[in-house]
Amino acid sequence: MKKIFILAGEVSGDTHGAGLMRALQDLHGELEFSGFCGPQMKKTGGAKMLDWVEQAGVLGLWEVLKMYGWFKQKMSEALALVAVEKPDAVILIDYPGFNLRFAKALREAGFDRPIIYYISPQVWAWKKGRVKTMAKLLDLMICIFPFEKDLYEKSGLRTVFSGHPMVDRTKALHRGWDREANLVGFFPGSRVNEVKRHFPVMLQAVKLIREAVPEAKFAVSAANQNLANMMRAMAESAGLPEAMRWIEVGTASDLMQRVQVGAVASGTATLEAACFGLPYVLVYKVNALTYVVGKSVVKIKHLGIVNVLAGETVVQELVQHEFTAGSVTQALITLLKDEAARTALTTRLAQVVATLGEGGAYRRAAEAVMNQLRMEEAEQKAL
Repeated sequence: MKKIFILAGEVSGDTHGAGLMRALQDLHGELEFSGFCGPQMKKTGGAKMLDWVEQAGVLGLWEVLKMYGWFKQKMSEALALVAVEKPDAVILIDYPGFNLRFAKALREAGFDRPIIYYISPQVWAWKKGRVKTMAKLLDLMICIFPFEKDLYEKSGLRTVFSGHPMVDRTKALHRGWDREANLVGFFPGSRVNEVKRHFPVMLQAVKLIREAVPEAKFAVSAANQNLANMMRAMAESAGLPEAMRWIEVGTASDLMQRVQVGAVASGTATLEAACFGLPYVLVYKVNALTYVVGKSVVKIKHLGIVNVLAGETVVQELVQHEFTAGSVTQALITLLKDEAARTALTTRLAQVVATLGEGGAYRRAAEAVMNQLRMEEAEQKAL
C-alpha cells in the first residue's frame, strides 16, 4: 500500500487536494493518506488527515505575523507526522508561505522520498529567483497555468501542465440560463477581512448605481453563513436594510451565471467568473502594510489571473486606493448600459479560458503523481 502525506492550508487548496486525492484513489485504490487539510480532504482521506484550514487560511503580512508562534508549532507537528508515517511521497498544495519552508525543513531532516508540488506558487509574480531553490527541493511541479511549465523546466525541475480544475468545475455547474437584465452581482470574497474591506464600498456603490440606473437590481454572494450574517449587519448599518434580502449563501456559481454584470474580489473567483463568461470588474483592498510590502515584491503589471494569462488588460482592475464606490459604479454602469462592451468582454474571456485546457485536470495531475512514484521505484530497484 502506498502512503502519501498531503498538505493544504486554504479553502481553495482543500478543494483541489480533495479532487486530486479522489483521482489518485481511482487510479490506485491501495493508498493511505495523512497530512494537514480542510474538511473536503478530511472526508476523502480519513482519520490521519488533520483539519486546520479554518485557522491556517489567513491572508496578509500582519495577520500571519500575529500567528507566527502557532505556525511554528504546526510546522513541528507536520514534520513529526511525516517522521512517524514515513510516506512514499509528500504532496504540497499551493500555500507557498508555509509549504516552501516545509519542503526545506523536510530535506534538512533527511527526507529522501519525492516531494511533489501541486498548484505552483506564483513566483512569476513576486520572486522568480525562488525557482532555483525550489528545483533543489522538489522532484515534480504540477502547474495549472500553461506559461508556468517553461519557467520551472528552465531551472531543471520536472514540470507537468495538468490543466486548470476550474474548467472541470464550471462545466459541471453550467446551467445554461439567460442572464437577468440589470441584475448586478457582488462577490466580496471568502475571508472575513476581505468582506470587511470590500462590502462597505459595494454598499455605497449600490446607492450610486440606483441613481443612474433606477431599474437596477442586486444580488450578493456569501461564502458561508457567518459571512452572510456579518454582511447583513453591515447592510443595516449602512442604511440599506433591503440589502439583507439580496445575500445568498453558497450560490456563487449560480449567481455568476444569472447576473448581467458583477464586481468580483481578486482571487479564484475571478477565474470562475471568467469561465462562466460573466462581464465583471475586479476589485481588491488589503491592509495598508500588506499593500506596501506587496507592491515592493510583486513584479507583474496585473493582479487578476485573466489579465496575466492574456498579457494585457481584459478585465478592469480596481485595487487599493482605486477601489472606491465611484469607480465601481462607473465600471458597472458602463457594462450595464453598453451591450457591445459586455459582448466583447465575454468573447475575450472565452478566448483566455480556452488556454487552460479542456478538462480532466485532476486525473492528469494524479497520473503525474503516480508516474513520479513509478520512476522512484525504478530508481530504487536500479541501485
